[in-house]
Amino acid sequence: MEKERHVLVVFPHPDDEAFGVSGTIASYINMGTPLTYACLTLGEMGRNMGNPLFANRETLPSIRKEELKEAARVLGITDLRMLGYRDKTIEFEDSDKLANQMLELIKELNPSLVITFYPGYAVHPDHDATGAAVVKAVEKLPAEQRPKLHCVAFSNNCEDKIGDADIVHDVSASAQVKLDAIRAHRSQTQFMVEQMAEGLKQQDPEMMARLYFERFWTYTF
Repeated sequence: MEKERHVLVVFPHPDDEAFGVSGTIASYINMGTPLTYACLTLGEMGRNMGNPLFANRETLPSIRKEELKEAARVLGITDLRMLGYRDKTIEFEDSDKLANQMLELIKELNPSLVITFYPGYAVHPDHDATGAAVVKAVEKLPAEQRPKLHCVAFSNNCEDKIGDADIVHDVSASAQVKLDAIRAHRSQTQFMVEQMAEGLKQQDPEMMARLYFERFWTYTF
């Protein structure tokens, strides 16, 4: 993992960071790298309400906001930006306006690395729209001023279409922190996190691969 000046992580939902890149986030923070997480929504349209139920459609936004703050605390993120968009609407936002907001964030922070979803290969419309806005923002910069752009992809066809991930981080040293970050989003993850913890305890190869390695594709313009 290279030393970075500043890392900017941009995802649309609370828990996107936990499942996909929390080991990488924790690793950068442990290296002393400044890191900002910009989360576009509060995930207020999430399907899960806890297990057993402890949330409803009215209370879920405030619950997920606190879960996001707790996950950030677990990971050591001190610069958490909640951008105030509504869940499941990112694809309908003005794409230029959204890209310009991302561009302003990049200009403010001057990151050497930006992490987001790979547009078209991230399953959820909010994921794809967020990644597309970040790509568009970075593309607006002169080539010599662009940060590196590492994208997360997990659609079934992603490797067939864009090849194998060119960056794989071994985050096994941060596996427990990653599990704790996932656990922090308890309204969405309570039904699965103990199964994940047990799989890790039993050294299940599939679960170890899921928790120990994080894959990224370098976006090229």
